[in-house]
Amino acid sequence: MSDGSFPLSLRALQRTFVQGDRRLEVLRAISLDLRAGEIVALVGQSGSGKSTLLHIAGLLERPDGGEVVVDGKPTKALGDGPRTALRRKFLGFVYQYHHLLPEFSALENVMLPQMLNGLSRSEARVRAADLLAMVGLKDRADHRPGRLSGGEQQRVAIARAVANAPRVLLADEPTGNLDAGTAETVFRQLLALARETGMAALIATHNPDLAARMDRTLHLKDGVLS
Repeated sequence: MSDGSFPLSLRALQRTFVQGDRRLEVLRAISLDLRAGEIVALVGQSGSGKSTLLHIAGLLERPDGGEVVVDGKPTKALGDGPRTALRRKFLGFVYQYHHLLPEFSALENVMLPQMLNGLSRSEARVRAADLLAMVGLKDRADHRPGRLSGGEQQRVAIARAVANAPRVLLADEPTGNLDAGTAETVFRQLLALARETGMAALIATHNPDLAARMDRTLHLKDGVLS
C-alpha cells in the first residue's frame, strides 16, 4: 500500500464488461505508481481500455476489484461525497473535447473550479489570469469559447484542469481532435505546465512521437499494462 510518497497508486485493478454471453476483461490486475513530477504516456489501440483506466484512476468509475490510492488515501471504501471531495482537491482532467462552458469567458471557465473549491472571486481571477498567460492566452482571456480556435479552447481546458493545483493530471487524448501543428503547440504547453507545477501526469495518446517525449511509456493491451 502507498505510504503517500506517490500522488497516485493503482493496485491490482480489475474491470470486466458483460456483453450478452460474453465477458470482456478490459483491465486485469493493473498496478501502477505515479511519482510526483513524472509525466507518463499511456498508449494502446482504440478500445484497449485507456479511457476506462483513466476514469477509474480519476475516481469517476469504480473498479470491479483492486484499489485506487490518491495521495496515500485508499478510496475503495469511500462514499460518493468523499470521493468527489478527493477528486476536486487532488485530481485534474483534460479530455479530447474541451467541455468548456460556452456562456462564460476563458477567464471565467478557469475561475469556476477554484471558486467551487473555496477561493474568493478575486483570488480565482488572479490565478486564472496567470494560468492563461502560461498557456499563451493572456490576450484571449475575455473571449468566450465560440470565439476561440480549437487549439485555444483546449489550452483553456488545460488551464482549467490545473487551476486547483492538483497533484495528478489525467489526460485522455488531449490533442486527438487537433491538426498536427496545433497539437504540437497544445502538447508543448501541457508538458511545460506539468513540469512547472511539479504534478504527476498520466496522458493517453495514440501519437508515438508525443509518447516518446514523456518520461516513460506504458502499453495497455489485452487488459495488461506493460
